[in-house]
Amino acid sequence: MNRLLLRTRARVRDAAKPLTEAAVGALTVGLLRATRYFDPIKTANFFGRVTRLIGPRLREDRIGRDNLKAAFPEKSPEAIETILAGVWDNLGRIGAEFAHLDHVWDYDTDHPEQSRVEIEQRTHELFARLRLDGKPALIFASHLGNWELPALAAVAHGLDAAILYRRPNIESVDRAIERMRAVKMGTLIPAGRDAPLKLAEALRQGQHVAMLVDQYLTGGVEVSFFGRKTRANPMLARLLRQVECPIHGVRIIRLPNHRFRAELSEEVKPVRDASGQIDIAGTMQAVTTVIEGWIREYPEQWLWLHRRWR
Repeated sequence: MNRLLLRTRARVRDAAKPLTEAAVGALTVGLLRATRYFDPIKTANFFGRVTRLIGPRLREDRIGRDNLKAAFPEKSPEAIETILAGVWDNLGRIGAEFAHLDHVWDYDTDHPEQSRVEIEQRTHELFARLRLDGKPALIFASHLGNWELPALAAVAHGLDAAILYRRPNIESVDRAIERMRAVKMGTLIPAGRDAPLKLAEALRQGQHVAMLVDQYLTGGVEVSFFGRKTRANPMLARLLRQVECPIHGVRIIRLPNHRFRAELSEEVKPVRDASGQIDIAGTMQAVTTVIEGWIREYPEQWLWLHRRWR
């Protein structure tokens, strides 16, 4: 009897799944479209307040708190809660800003003091080198600040970029998001079995390949992150084995008064084994160490809500 009941429940759940996904998809697409009609700054403030209110009621809030306690055992419970509130606020703001991707990048080279984004001189120098040296490059980012903006910055300033991204599971949401991202984000390559081949080909053609590299990957290479072992996606280092080129990190940090700061890291030197070949795990550790340093500066702007350690 119990087996029959379980099978019946499973069938009902499977039958309802397409309807549920369709409803969620329609709601998400409708929300994104509606958000475009409102002032982006006021909407970001509102979304930030909403996620700060709703976030603590979700399962991910506990995950985030556990992660923060593991990463910062020296911090008080009050400090942990302050960081976590900032995480939810940042996530809400990203959602609002995503709806305005086609015009959220605001940097005027002639009048930088009037721009919403600030860029320091060293980043200008590094970016110019990437754009003009005639070489491909690998660029990594993390879920820090607004992680959608680096791709906009690259295209806005003339960098030929190919961006690896993960498609949402719901098809209607995927189509809507892809249309938004395609406006000013360069070549978009969805994650999948053929993604490494497409990314390697982009490098061979001289493009700059960018990807997020800070989430746990089952079967990935072992790295140390905040003093604890975890696993990182080795794709960046494996691509480097095929096409040797410079590696840089990029982050766009949220500043007060609705501003951002865009930064390129110095070149990250790959680690090599005794034979001179790219060491996959060692190179991913070098990249992970850069990201950890970023997060320690702005812990409230990183996405602590996924299980980085297993």
